[in-house]
Amino acid sequence: MTMISRVLGLVRDVVIAYILGAGAAADVFIFANKIPNFLRRLFAEGAFAQAFIPVLTEVHEKGDEAQLKDFVAKVSGTLGVIVFVTAILGVLGSSGLAALFGMGWFIDYLNDEPGGEKFELASLMLKITFPYIFFISLTGFAGAILNTLNKFAVAAFTPVLLNISIIACAYFLSDSFSVPSFALAWGVFIGGLVQLAFQLPFLFRVGLLIKPKWGWHDPNVAKVRKLMIPALFGVSVSQINLLLDTMIASFLMTNAISWLYYSDRLLEFPLGLFGIAIATVILPTLSRNHVQSDKDGFAANIDWAVKLIAFMGVPAAAALFVLAMPLMLVIFQRGEFTIQDSHMASLSLMAYSAGLFSFMLVKVFAPAFYSRQDTKTPVKYGIITMVANMVFNLILAVPFGYVGLAMATAISGTLNALLLYLRLSRQGVYRVSAQTWWFMVKISAATIAMVSAIYWYSLRVDWHALAFSGRAFELACIVALGLVSYALAGVIFGLRPADFVSKVKVR
Repeated sequence: MTMISRVLGLVRDVVIAYILGAGAAADVFIFANKIPNFLRRLFAEGAFAQAFIPVLTEVHEKGDEAQLKDFVAKVSGTLGVIVFVTAILGVLGSSGLAALFGMGWFIDYLNDEPGGEKFELASLMLKITFPYIFFISLTGFAGAILNTLNKFAVAAFTPVLLNISIIACAYFLSDSFSVPSFALAWGVFIGGLVQLAFQLPFLFRVGLLIKPKWGWHDPNVAKVRKLMIPALFGVSVSQINLLLDTMIASFLMTNAISWLYYSDRLLEFPLGLFGIAIATVILPTLSRNHVQSDKDGFAANIDWAVKLIAFMGVPAAAALFVLAMPLMLVIFQRGEFTIQDSHMASLSLMAYSAGLFSFMLVKVFAPAFYSRQDTKTPVKYGIITMVANMVFNLILAVPFGYVGLAMATAISGTLNALLLYLRLSRQGVYRVSAQTWWFMVKISAATIAMVSAIYWYSLRVDWHALAFSGRAFELACIVALGLVSYALAGVIFGLRPADFVSKVKVR
């Protein structure tokens, strides 16, 4: 289901690139969509889920159905009121948000320079996209309940509906607006509503579609609140870093925000498909291990997740680096998205790819803390990482421009993963076993073999001379070659199916 969601997400981005390219209109839509998406990570997928699922697991394990329903009702009512007020404030204060995170545009607006038009468009577009935070937060709440009950497919499929909504609005409504990106903004709004409506019948089926109640002072709600406040930083560091990148990029050349966006979207494909999908499964599982005091199972499940994301993430990162330009040409280069845009976006994709495996590790290590209801440690390291990212931004943005921002994100993500692992190791919660270290050596060797094969093949291809069909054919050949060479090298270096047997214990 995550695969379907990510493929359609990629199709959505192809549509955006075709209609808007990487110009000013694209910059504005990406900006207006990024702020509510940042809050979505906080309220829906990020801090809320990391705080809510361990407490929900604890209540569920007690077997008291009445207490479980009361807890769900009070959390839904409390969360609903908070995000509704947040959405209203966001709509009313859209100009302030646009000025804060698009400071470069705001300064142009004050000085009556051409870039000031972006500030005006962003302020208006935020009024359309910001209510998404209300719908998607409640959708995330419903998905967290279903995930805790081991019903992962529904929540994983739900984002497909957002992508369909954006694609449909782009196709049917873009000609109705003088600025086509407003059609995409309405797609975001409609997509949020549709996603929430889709999950409600599944909540009803498991008997947890409960009338919301205000429960701010309820002990279990208070526990979620207490865990969530520091987790706002700890689990969403990468999103905060991306917003800071956007703010800095608004001072750089036009198109910088778009180039970073398109390269980040290609990075998000393997990150979401492997890293986030595995993290979604691992959090409720680790929460049960913790409630049952199963320390061995806890460590074994983390180790399984680390091995699986290494098997997927290391070759994915290497392939993104080597094939950055061909991927941009085949996937995005059409319509308003030019060859120059492909080249510029490929440079930031290469920089981002260096941090892909680290981003995946964070998705596994952070739940190891949240499942034990420890939110202080990730937030401490999150703040350190965020400060480090800003320092790296200032150091690298001057010589490397927008590519320096991507490099800083990759470096700070690696720092975050390292700090989280060292803490888990010192606590005796998890240490990479000798077997897993040897497994990673095999993975690295197989990846080198794969990279050698695809790099050798790509040298013979003149990508600029080919039409789209030729580019697509050559890229398909390279992908096939990469898969085959990676699999064969893995077998030669001793990788076996038994290495990937899941030790995740699901009751």
